[in-house]
Amino acid sequence: MTQSSELDMTGLHWMMQMLQTADVGLVVLDRSNKIQLWNSFMENHSGVRTSKARDQNLFQLFPELPEAWLSRKIESVFTLDSRAYSTWEQRPYLFKFKSYRPLTGKSDVMYQNITIIPLTGIDKSVSHVCILVYDVTDIAVGKLELQKANAELERLSRTDRLTGLNNRGFWEESLVQEFRRCSRTQGISSLIMFDIDHFKKVNDTYGHQAGDEVIRVVASTLIQMQRETDISGRYGGEEFGIILPDTGAQEALIMANRLRQFIEASPVTYEDMEIKFTISLGICEFNSNLNDHTQWLEHSDQALYQSKRNGRNQANIFEQHPSQTWVLKVLQVMQS
Repeated sequence: MTQSSELDMTGLHWMMQMLQTADVGLVVLDRSNKIQLWNSFMENHSGVRTSKARDQNLFQLFPELPEAWLSRKIESVFTLDSRAYSTWEQRPYLFKFKSYRPLTGKSDVMYQNITIIPLTGIDKSVSHVCILVYDVTDIAVGKLELQKANAELERLSRTDRLTGLNNRGFWEESLVQEFRRCSRTQGISSLIMFDIDHFKKVNDTYGHQAGDEVIRVVASTLIQMQRETDISGRYGGEEFGIILPDTGAQEALIMANRLRQFIEASPVTYEDMEIKFTISLGICEFNSNLNDHTQWLEHSDQALYQSKRNGRNQANIFEQHPSQTWVLKVLQVMQS
Protein backbone atom coordinates (compact mmCIF):
# COMPACT_ATOMS: atom_id res chain seq x y z
CA MET A 1 0.00 0.00 0.00
CA THR A 2 1.39 3.39 -0.98
CA GLN A 3 1.98 6.17 1.52
CA SER A 4 -0.82 8.18 -0.13
CA SER A 5 -3.25 5.28 0.26
CA GLU A 6 -2.26 4.87 3.90
CA LEU A 7 -2.91 8.56 4.52
CA ASP A 8 -6.31 8.29 2.80
CA MET A 9 -7.24 5.29 4.95
CA THR A 10 -6.04 7.06 8.10
CA GLY A 11 -8.07 10.16 7.21
CA LEU A 12 -11.14 8.03 6.55
CA HIS A 13 -10.64 6.26 9.88
CA TRP A 14 -10.41 9.61 11.69
CA MET A 15 -13.48 10.90 9.89
CA MET A 16 -15.51 7.84 10.89
CA GLN A 17 -14.37 8.24 14.50
CA MET A 18 -15.48 11.87 14.46
CA LEU A 19 -18.85 10.97 12.99
CA GLN A 20 -19.40 8.27 15.58
CA THR A 21 -18.28 10.27 18.64
CA ALA A 22 -19.78 13.67 17.75
CA ASP A 23 -22.35 14.92 20.26
CA VAL A 24 -24.75 15.45 17.36
CA GLY A 25 -27.12 12.99 15.73
CA LEU A 26 -26.17 12.04 12.15
CA VAL A 27 -28.60 10.22 9.86
CA VAL A 28 -27.88 9.80 6.14
CA LEU A 29 -30.81 8.83 3.93
CA ASP A 30 -30.97 7.82 0.29
CA ARG A 31 -33.73 8.73 -2.15
CA SER A 32 -36.05 6.04 -0.77
CA ASN A 33 -35.55 7.24 2.83
CA LYS A 34 -33.41 4.23 3.71
CA ILE A 35 -30.82 4.79 6.43
CA GLN A 36 -27.21 4.68 5.18
CA LEU A 37 -25.50 6.17 8.24
CA TRP A 38 -26.63 6.01 11.88
CA ASN A 39 -24.03 7.32 14.31
CA SER A 40 -23.46 6.54 17.99
CA PHE A 41 -25.52 9.55 19.16
CA MET A 42 -28.59 8.16 17.39
CA GLU A 43 -27.85 4.63 18.57
CA ASN A 44 -27.43 5.67 22.22
CA HIS A 45 -30.53 7.87 22.42
CA SER A 46 -32.90 5.76 20.33
CA GLY A 47 -31.82 2.34 21.57
CA VAL A 48 -31.69 1.16 17.93
CA ARG A 49 -28.34 -0.35 17.01
CA THR A 50 -26.58 0.73 13.83
CA SER A 51 -26.70 -2.81 12.44
CA LYS A 52 -30.49 -2.81 12.76
CA ALA A 53 -30.98 0.73 11.44
CA ARG A 54 -28.90 0.43 8.29
CA ASP A 55 -30.93 -0.02 5.07
CA GLN A 56 -34.19 0.35 7.02
CA ASN A 57 -36.82 2.86 5.92
CA LEU A 58 -36.72 5.71 8.44
CA PHE A 59 -40.49 6.05 8.70
CA GLN A 60 -41.06 2.33 9.12
CA LEU A 61 -38.42 2.16 11.83
CA PHE A 62 -39.89 5.23 13.60
CA PRO A 63 -43.62 5.36 12.78
CA GLU A 64 -44.14 8.15 15.32
CA LEU A 65 -42.18 10.61 13.15
CA PRO A 66 -44.19 13.40 11.44
CA GLU A 67 -43.88 11.72 8.05
CA ALA A 68 -45.80 14.24 5.92
CA TRP A 69 -43.90 17.22 7.35
CA LEU A 70 -40.44 15.59 7.26
CA SER A 71 -40.98 14.14 3.77
CA ARG A 72 -41.71 17.64 2.44
CA LYS A 73 -38.54 18.95 4.08
CA ILE A 74 -36.41 16.12 2.66
CA GLU A 75 -37.90 16.46 -0.81
CA SER A 76 -37.16 20.19 -0.86
CA VAL A 77 -33.50 19.46 -0.05
CA PHE A 78 -33.26 16.91 -2.87
CA THR A 79 -35.02 19.20 -5.35
CA LEU A 80 -33.44 22.54 -4.50
CA ASP A 81 -29.98 21.31 -3.42
CA SER A 82 -30.37 23.57 -0.42
CA ARG A 83 -30.40 23.10 3.35
CA ALA A 84 -33.60 22.97 5.41
CA TYR A 85 -33.97 23.79 9.09
CA SER A 86 -36.30 23.37 12.03
CA THR A 87 -35.86 24.83 15.52
CA TRP A 88 -37.21 23.54 18.82
CA GLU A 89 -39.51 26.58 18.98
CA GLN A 90 -41.17 25.51 15.72
CA ARG A 91 -41.24 21.82 16.62
CA PRO A 92 -39.91 20.79 20.07
CA TYR A 93 -38.31 17.60 18.74
CA LEU A 94 -38.12 15.31 15.72
CA PHE A 95 -37.08 12.10 17.49
CA LYS A 96 -38.74 11.62 20.86
CA PHE A 97 -35.59 10.99 22.89
CA LYS A 98 -35.38 11.19 26.67
CA SER A 99 -33.34 14.01 28.12
CA TYR A 100 -30.12 12.94 29.79
CA ARG A 101 -28.78 16.43 30.44
CA PRO A 102 -27.60 16.64 34.08
CA LEU A 103 -28.47 20.34 34.34
CA THR A 104 -31.98 20.10 32.90
CA GLY A 105 -33.80 17.54 34.98
CA LYS A 106 -36.99 19.59 34.52
CA SER A 107 -37.45 18.26 30.99
CA ASP A 108 -38.46 14.70 30.19
CA VAL A 109 -37.72 15.01 26.46
CA MET A 110 -34.73 16.22 24.47
CA TYR A 111 -35.44 19.49 22.69
CA GLN A 112 -33.86 19.44 19.24
CA ASN A 113 -32.79 21.71 16.40
CA ILE A 114 -32.71 19.99 13.02
CA THR A 115 -30.65 20.70 9.91
CA ILE A 116 -31.07 18.68 6.69
CA ILE A 117 -28.08 18.91 4.34
CA PRO A 118 -27.89 17.82 0.67
CA LEU A 119 -25.08 15.38 -0.16
CA THR A 120 -23.93 15.32 -3.78
CA GLY A 121 -22.42 12.42 -5.69
CA ILE A 122 -19.67 12.35 -8.29
CA ASP A 123 -22.08 13.69 -10.92
CA LYS A 124 -22.81 16.72 -8.67
CA SER A 125 -26.45 15.72 -8.21
CA VAL A 126 -27.99 15.27 -4.77
CA SER A 127 -27.93 11.55 -4.05
CA HIS A 128 -28.42 11.56 -0.27
CA VAL A 129 -29.44 13.88 2.56
CA CYS A 130 -27.94 14.14 6.02
CA ILE A 131 -30.17 14.92 9.01
CA LEU A 132 -28.27 16.61 11.85
CA VAL A 133 -29.95 16.40 15.25
CA TYR A 134 -28.73 18.92 17.85
CA ASP A 135 -29.56 18.52 21.53
CA VAL A 136 -30.59 22.03 22.67
CA THR A 137 -32.40 21.02 25.85
CA ASP A 138 -30.36 23.32 28.09
CA ILE A 139 -31.10 26.34 25.89
CA ALA A 140 -34.78 25.47 25.48
CA VAL A 141 -35.42 24.82 29.18
CA GLY A 142 -33.58 28.02 30.12
CA LYS A 143 -35.67 30.09 27.72
CA LEU A 144 -38.93 28.44 28.77
CA GLU A 145 -38.15 29.05 32.44
CA LEU A 146 -37.35 32.70 31.66
CA GLN A 147 -40.63 33.08 29.78
CA LYS A 148 -42.48 31.48 32.68
CA ALA A 149 -40.76 33.78 35.18
CA ASN A 150 -41.57 36.85 33.07
CA ALA A 151 -45.20 35.76 32.76
CA GLU A 152 -45.39 35.31 36.54
CA LEU A 153 -43.86 38.75 37.12
CA GLU A 154 -46.40 40.25 34.72
CA ARG A 155 -49.22 38.49 36.57
CA LEU A 156 -47.95 39.69 39.94
CA SER A 157 -47.66 43.25 38.65
CA ARG A 158 -51.40 43.34 37.95
CA THR A 159 -52.63 41.22 40.88
CA ASP A 160 -53.74 42.29 44.33
CA ARG A 161 -51.74 40.18 46.76
CA LEU A 162 -54.41 39.82 49.42
CA THR A 163 -57.28 38.76 47.19
CA GLY A 164 -55.81 37.48 43.93
CA LEU A 165 -58.09 39.88 42.05
CA ASN A 166 -56.81 42.46 39.58
CA ASN A 167 -55.22 45.33 41.42
CA ARG A 168 -56.54 48.87 41.10
CA GLY A 169 -54.06 49.95 38.42
CA PHE A 170 -54.71 47.08 36.03
CA TRP A 171 -58.45 47.02 36.70
CA GLU A 172 -58.78 50.74 35.99
CA GLU A 173 -56.81 50.29 32.74
CA SER A 174 -59.37 47.62 31.81
CA LEU A 175 -62.18 50.07 32.59
CA VAL A 176 -60.57 52.65 30.29
CA GLN A 177 -60.40 50.08 27.50
CA GLU A 178 -64.03 49.09 28.02
CA PHE A 179 -65.10 52.75 28.00
CA ARG A 180 -63.28 53.31 24.70
CA ARG A 181 -64.80 50.15 23.21
CA CYS A 182 -68.32 51.22 24.12
CA SER A 183 -67.70 54.78 22.91
CA ARG A 184 -66.47 53.47 19.57
CA THR A 185 -69.11 50.79 19.00
CA GLN A 186 -71.97 52.24 21.07
CA GLY A 187 -71.98 48.89 22.81
CA ILE A 188 -73.66 48.04 26.08
CA SER A 189 -71.76 47.53 29.33
CA SER A 190 -72.31 48.01 33.04
CA LEU A 191 -70.10 48.86 35.97
CA ILE A 192 -70.71 47.69 39.55
CA MET A 193 -68.93 49.24 42.50
CA PHE A 194 -69.48 47.77 45.95
CA ASP A 195 -67.99 47.70 49.41
CA ILE A 196 -68.37 45.87 52.72
CA ASP A 197 -70.86 47.47 55.10
CA HIS A 198 -69.50 48.70 58.45
CA PHE A 199 -66.07 47.27 57.66
CA LYS A 200 -64.36 49.46 60.28
CA LYS A 201 -66.56 47.82 62.90
CA VAL A 202 -65.40 44.39 61.68
CA ASN A 203 -61.75 45.44 62.11
CA ASP A 204 -62.38 47.05 65.50
CA THR A 205 -64.36 44.08 66.82
CA TYR A 206 -62.45 41.12 65.43
CA GLY A 207 -59.04 42.55 64.45
CA HIS A 208 -57.38 43.44 61.16
CA GLN A 209 -56.44 39.86 60.32
CA ALA A 210 -60.09 38.88 60.59
CA GLY A 211 -60.89 41.87 58.38
CA ASP A 212 -58.38 40.60 55.81
CA GLU A 213 -60.07 37.20 55.89
CA VAL A 214 -63.43 38.83 55.22
CA ILE A 215 -61.95 40.65 52.21
CA ARG A 216 -60.44 37.40 50.92
CA VAL A 217 -63.76 35.57 51.22
CA VAL A 218 -65.60 38.35 49.37
CA ALA A 219 -63.02 38.20 46.58
CA SER A 220 -63.23 34.39 46.38
CA THR A 221 -67.03 34.56 46.21
CA LEU A 222 -66.84 37.19 43.48
CA ILE A 223 -64.45 35.05 41.41
CA GLN A 224 -66.79 32.05 41.70
CA MET A 225 -69.92 33.99 40.71
CA GLN A 226 -68.65 36.21 37.89
CA ARG A 227 -68.68 35.21 34.22
CA GLU A 228 -65.49 34.54 32.28
CA THR A 229 -65.95 37.82 30.42
CA ASP A 230 -66.41 39.92 33.57
CA ILE A 231 -63.41 41.83 34.91
CA SER A 232 -63.25 42.26 38.67
CA GLY A 233 -60.74 44.07 40.83
CA ARG A 234 -60.01 45.36 44.29
CA TYR A 235 -60.37 49.12 43.99
CA GLY A 236 -58.98 49.85 47.44
CA GLY A 237 -59.50 48.80 51.04
CA GLU A 238 -62.85 47.04 51.21
CA GLU A 239 -64.12 48.43 47.88
CA PHE A 240 -64.40 46.34 44.72
CA GLY A 241 -65.33 46.90 41.09
CA ILE A 242 -66.80 44.65 38.39
CA ILE A 243 -66.92 45.43 34.67
CA LEU A 244 -69.71 43.52 32.91
CA PRO A 245 -69.31 43.76 29.11
CA ASP A 246 -72.42 43.34 26.94
CA THR A 247 -74.62 43.67 30.02
CA GLY A 248 -77.41 46.16 30.72
CA ALA A 249 -78.14 47.68 34.11
CA GLN A 250 -81.08 45.38 34.86
CA GLU A 251 -79.00 42.26 34.15
CA ALA A 252 -76.18 43.70 36.27
CA LEU A 253 -78.70 44.25 39.07
CA ILE A 254 -79.60 40.54 39.01
CA MET A 255 -75.91 39.59 39.33
CA ALA A 256 -75.40 42.20 42.09
CA ASN A 257 -78.31 40.88 44.15
CA ARG A 258 -77.18 37.28 43.74
CA LEU A 259 -73.74 38.26 45.07
CA ARG A 260 -75.26 40.34 47.88
CA GLN A 261 -77.64 37.60 49.01
CA PHE A 262 -74.97 34.90 48.91
CA ILE A 263 -72.57 36.97 51.04
CA GLU A 264 -75.31 37.83 53.53
CA ALA A 265 -76.10 34.13 53.95
CA SER A 266 -72.43 33.07 54.25
CA PRO A 267 -70.78 34.40 57.42
CA VAL A 268 -67.00 34.07 57.70
CA THR A 269 -65.52 31.87 60.40
CA TYR A 270 -62.20 33.11 61.73
CA GLU A 271 -60.51 31.54 64.78
CA ASP A 272 -63.83 30.08 65.97
CA MET A 273 -65.53 33.47 65.57
CA GLU A 274 -68.49 33.82 63.21
CA ILE A 275 -68.44 37.17 61.41
CA LYS A 276 -71.67 38.23 59.74
CA PHE A 277 -71.54 41.09 57.26
CA THR A 278 -73.24 42.51 54.19
CA ILE A 279 -72.31 44.53 51.12
CA SER A 280 -73.85 47.51 49.32
CA LEU A 281 -73.62 47.96 45.56
CA GLY A 282 -74.03 50.67 42.94
CA ILE A 283 -74.57 50.11 39.22
CA CYS A 284 -74.13 52.37 36.22
CA GLU A 285 -74.80 51.37 32.64
CA PHE A 286 -72.60 52.95 29.96
CA ASN A 287 -74.21 55.79 28.05
CA SER A 288 -72.98 58.27 25.47
CA ASN A 289 -73.33 61.20 27.91
CA LEU A 290 -70.38 59.96 29.95
CA ASN A 291 -67.30 62.12 29.40
CA ASP A 292 -64.75 59.51 30.46
CA HIS A 293 -64.24 56.41 32.58
CA THR A 294 -63.82 58.57 35.69
CA GLN A 295 -67.38 59.86 35.37
CA TRP A 296 -68.55 56.27 34.90
CA LEU A 297 -66.88 55.45 38.21
CA GLU A 298 -68.41 58.50 39.89
CA HIS A 299 -71.92 57.56 38.80
CA SER A 300 -71.48 54.00 40.07
CA ASP A 301 -70.22 55.39 43.36
CA GLN A 302 -73.25 57.69 43.59
CA ALA A 303 -75.51 54.67 43.20
CA LEU A 304 -73.46 52.89 45.87
CA TYR A 305 -73.87 55.84 48.26
CA GLN A 306 -77.61 55.75 47.57
CA SER A 307 -77.60 52.12 48.72
CA LYS A 308 -75.81 53.23 51.90
CA ARG A 309 -78.27 56.04 52.54
CA ASN A 310 -81.21 53.71 52.04
CA GLY A 311 -80.04 51.37 54.78
CA ARG A 312 -77.22 49.29 53.24
CA ASN A 313 -77.29 45.62 52.11
CA GLN A 314 -78.87 46.55 48.79
CA ALA A 315 -78.04 47.41 45.18
CA ASN A 316 -79.12 50.51 43.26
CA ILE A 317 -78.87 51.62 39.64
CA PHE A 318 -77.64 55.13 38.92
CA GLU A 319 -80.35 57.34 37.48
CA GLN A 320 -79.69 60.72 35.86
CA HIS A 321 -82.04 63.30 37.38
CA PRO A 322 -83.66 65.84 35.02
CA SER A 323 -81.68 68.70 36.58
CA GLN A 324 -78.43 66.82 36.02
CA THR A 325 -79.37 66.15 32.40
CA TRP A 326 -80.16 69.83 31.84
CA VAL A 327 -76.83 70.95 33.33
CA LEU A 328 -74.99 68.34 31.25
CA LYS A 329 -76.61 69.57 28.05
CA VAL A 330 -75.72 73.20 28.84
CA LEU A 331 -72.09 72.22 29.44
CA GLN A 332 -71.99 70.30 26.15
CA VAL A 333 -73.36 73.36 24.28
CA MET A 334 -70.81 75.63 25.94
CA GLN A 335 -67.96 73.27 25.05
CA SER A 336 -69.06 73.13 21.40
